[in-house]
Amino acid sequence: MPQVRSVFISDIHLGTRACQAGHLLDFLKEYPSDYLYLVGDIVDFWAMSRGIHWTSAQNTVVQKILRRARHGDRVMLIPGNHDEALREYVGTAFGDIRIEREWVHTAADGRRYLLVHGDEFDQITRHHQWIAILGDAAYNILVRANIMLSWLRRKLRRPGYWSLAGYAKRKVKKAVNFIFDFEDAVAHEVRQRGLHGVICGHIHWATIREMQGLTYINCGDWVDSCTAIVEHQDGRLELVHWHMGSREKAAETETSQASPLPELLPQPLLKQEQEAGADAPFRQRRWPSGKARKPCPP
Repeated sequence: MPQVRSVFISDIHLGTRACQAGHLLDFLKEYPSDYLYLVGDIVDFWAMSRGIHWTSAQNTVVQKILRRARHGDRVMLIPGNHDEALREYVGTAFGDIRIEREWVHTAADGRRYLLVHGDEFDQITRHHQWIAILGDAAYNILVRANIMLSWLRRKLRRPGYWSLAGYAKRKVKKAVNFIFDFEDAVAHEVRQRGLHGVICGHIHWATIREMQGLTYINCGDWVDSCTAIVEHQDGRLELVHWHMGSREKAAETETSQASPLPELLPQPLLKQEQEAGADAPFRQRRWPSGKARKPCPP
């Protein structure tokens, strides 16, 4: 029996120097699951166009994910803006990893969550990509500086982990406002679809919180904060902060509220719900390779 039912991770940014592949490998070993969702920006094609930094640990991450898919995990990749080239392959599968533009995940307690990367709700990324690229470069500089700072803190035996990039986000008012605007836009879309919540990534700001009757969940990232979302066997969702340089998870975690399911008006759902039903996201189907997927329990 897996320790958890589902694992949600986003913004790994494979192919970059800032990718914390080693810590991700430790996390994946600790959390076997039935479902593994890769919620965008898994491979950073933006950064790789300027220069590739691919380590053996990053290669092992890819092998680990492929191995989990071969051994029965239901693995799905939802491309983000940094790996948007993969959106050309939506509806297909590579090595038993299914690629979809968006999805609805039905948790063990019956709650339905929209899975999207989130860049479609980011007005800067949609309409001013050059600003997004410039901001991405600035963020990478902060992350690199943070790596050096973490090394210095370890040498000085300073306890805990302190994020320079996270500190900058908290202190810069425009960055905070951007995060809130992004969350409001995502919540509005989920409410229109009649779902219980959303699980996304994109802004590298991990959280689980209630927003006017909906549950907003962001997976965070694996370049700075090293965070992920896990679903337990009872449907409870937990935000795991994976300690830098440690196999232990953070003592303080956030969990979704176990409140009764709200009454929702029938609303239009995603295309796959209309065709197959959201309660059976991995029903048998035939992939382009001609290989049939075996039925899986919801």
